[in-house]
Amino acid sequence: MLIAADKFKGSLTAVQVAERVKAGLRRAVPTAEVEALPVADGGDGTVDAAVASGFERREVRVAGPLGDEVTAAFALRGDTAVVEMAEASGLQRLPARVLAPLTASTHGSGELLRAALDAGARTIVFGVGGSATTDGGAGMLTALGARLLDADGEPVAPGGGGLADLATADLSGLDPRLTEVDLVLASDVDNPLTGPKGAPAVYGPQKGASPDDVATLDAALAHYAKVLEAAVGPRAAEHASAPGAGAAGGIGYGALLLGARFRAGIEVMLDVLGFAPAVERADLVITGEGSLDEQTLHGKAPAGVAAAARAAGKEVVAVCGRLALAPEALGRAGIRRAYPLTDEEPDVAVCIADAGPILERVAERIGRDFLV
Repeated sequence: MLIAADKFKGSLTAVQVAERVKAGLRRAVPTAEVEALPVADGGDGTVDAAVASGFERREVRVAGPLGDEVTAAFALRGDTAVVEMAEASGLQRLPARVLAPLTASTHGSGELLRAALDAGARTIVFGVGGSATTDGGAGMLTALGARLLDADGEPVAPGGGGLADLATADLSGLDPRLTEVDLVLASDVDNPLTGPKGAPAVYGPQKGASPDDVATLDAALAHYAKVLEAAVGPRAAEHASAPGAGAAGGIGYGALLLGARFRAGIEVMLDVLGFAPAVERADLVITGEGSLDEQTLHGKAPAGVAAAARAAGKEVVAVCGRLALAPEALGRAGIRRAYPLTDEEPDVAVCIADAGPILERVAERIGRDFLV
C-alpha cells in the first residue's frame, strides 16, 4: 500500500498525514506493508516532501518578502535541487502575517536559486505557490543580476507597486550559470501575467490587495512587461501571456524569462520523488489533501496522484478534511472513494484542531474496508 498525500493545510504537513494514515492502517492490520511518499504540487511543503523522499535539506539566509532576513531551505540530491519560492517569499514569511501586496518582493527567491546553483545543481525544480508577492519575479531577477532602474537610473522600489516607475531593464548581468541548468517551473496554476485572469486580479486579494491595489498592480506588471520587451525583444511579451506566467504573483513570468519550462507541479514532483517505481510496488494508493473540491480537479496533488496511479492500473482512495465533490466527480478523477474527517467529527473546527487523531481513525476504517 502506498500513501501519497499532500498536506492538510493549517493542520498537518504531508509527512504528518502519511505518519497518521500509516498508524491507522496498522491498527486495522498490524502486519500491513505500507510505504509513504509525501507529495506536493510545487506550493508550500514541496521542500519537505523532497526531503522525506531522500533529498538533503540545505538552509541559507535570504531576504524575506519585506527585506528582513529569514532562514529558508531548499532540497538537493546529486545535481538536482528542489527550490520552493514560499520558503523565501511566502505568506508565512510576512512578519506577524502583515500583508503587503504592493511592496512584498521575491528577492529572497532569487537568492535561493543562486544558492542552489552554488551547490552545483544542474536541474532545478522551482516550485511556486503560496506567495506573499505580486512583483512579476522582479525581485528574483535583481537577486540574480538583473538591473531594473527608474528614470533617474536608480533601482525601482521593491514589490509590484514599484514597477510603475520602471524606465529601463538590463538583463545582461544575469548569473551566466542559468544558461547551463534545466530550470523547471512547477506550478498548479496556468494564469497569464495580467488581465482579468492574471496574477493581480485572481490572486491579489488573497494577499491583501484592495480593488485599487489590484488595478495598480495590473497596470504596473503590464508596464514591466513592456519595458522588458524593449530590453530583450518579443519573447518578453510572449512569456507574459504564456500559461504559468501569473503563478505566485507573476514569479512564473520571471522564471520564463530565465528560460524555465512550465510543467504541472504535481507531475514534476511525482517524477522527482520517484512515484513510478513506488506505485508499481503497491496494490492500493491513498492520496488526499485538506479539502477535496473543484480546485482539486485542476492540477492539485490528489488529482495528479490519482491519474498516475490509474495509468499504472492501481486503485486509489483519498483522505481529506472536507469533501465537496460528488462520487461521480471523484470517479472521473480516478478516485474510488473519499474518506473525509467530517465523517468522524462533524465539527470542522474540531477536525482542524485534532486532525491527527481523527485521521488515524479514518485510516483504520480504510484498513478494515480494503485490507481485512
